[in-house]
Amino acid sequence: MKGWVTEPMNHTTNGLRGAIALFMAAFIWGIAFVAQSKGGEAMGAFTFNATRFVMGGFVLIPLILFFRSREAGAQGAPLPLRSGIVIGCALAIASNLQQVGITMGAAAGKAGFLTACYIVLVPILGILLGKKCPAKVWLAVLITLVGLYLLCIKDSFSLSRPDILLLLCALCFSIQILCIDAFAPGANAVELSCIEFFTCGILSAVPALICEVIPHPEQTLASFATADAWIPLLYAGICSTGIAYTLQVVGQASVHPTIASLLMSLESVFSVLAGWVLLHEHLTLREGIGCALIFLAVVIAQIGENDF
Repeated sequence: MKGWVTEPMNHTTNGLRGAIALFMAAFIWGIAFVAQSKGGEAMGAFTFNATRFVMGGFVLIPLILFFRSREAGAQGAPLPLRSGIVIGCALAIASNLQQVGITMGAAAGKAGFLTACYIVLVPILGILLGKKCPAKVWLAVLITLVGLYLLCIKDSFSLSRPDILLLLCALCFSIQILCIDAFAPGANAVELSCIEFFTCGILSAVPALICEVIPHPEQTLASFATADAWIPLLYAGICSTGIAYTLQVVGQASVHPTIASLLMSLESVFSVLAGWVLLHEHLTLREGIGCALIFLAVVIAQIGENDF
């Protein structure tokens, strides 16, 4: 299908386009952390996730129908149901562990650092799957980890129950990244993302009903009537889910999973910079050095083998 399925291009062009897509996804996610925090305060974690991911799925349906209508005379490719369901299961576990950890009171900086630990877990799990990384990528991973620590951790480091949930979330996001790496090449990114979102939304709705809606039906309904809930939901559902996660699928179709994880770790940088620019929060020298190190690591990872 011309116009929305990846067409043959040279490796350099594909890689650049994929890197730009992941960069844009990280930018959207960086701003979305505020929306997740505010949304978690307004309603239950599972209810928030179920709503945002179902919303993200519906956002993509008109796009799918539009492009399929342009191919009305041709035999359309089958929907990537199995791939989308597998990725959606991994995303459901990861996103709900993250949202519960945030709702339980994990500090914003530490939450960003622990979630971004997938930058270390992805290449380690990749080795088990036979995916090797050059030395420069491991160097970039190490520099990013140091940068994230300087950027996110303000006080002494210790692990609480919410922090452990966020570490498990990082593991599950690593699995989701590797699943996308396995299924995205050659797949229709929009259809794959749509199935992923509906799977995640439906799976999130089960604990939402059991833990939040049935025990507190009036409170749950009342939360949907407030701007404090809908403004974060609209951003998280349309931008963070519908757009950014689709950009992740598009980007990973042509980018090595470890380099993809490095690019997506820029989410932490953008969250700090957004607070500095939009909310006039103070950016310390330590945070500035952390941002610079992460950007340096991304540049190192993108340098060609002959240039390193």
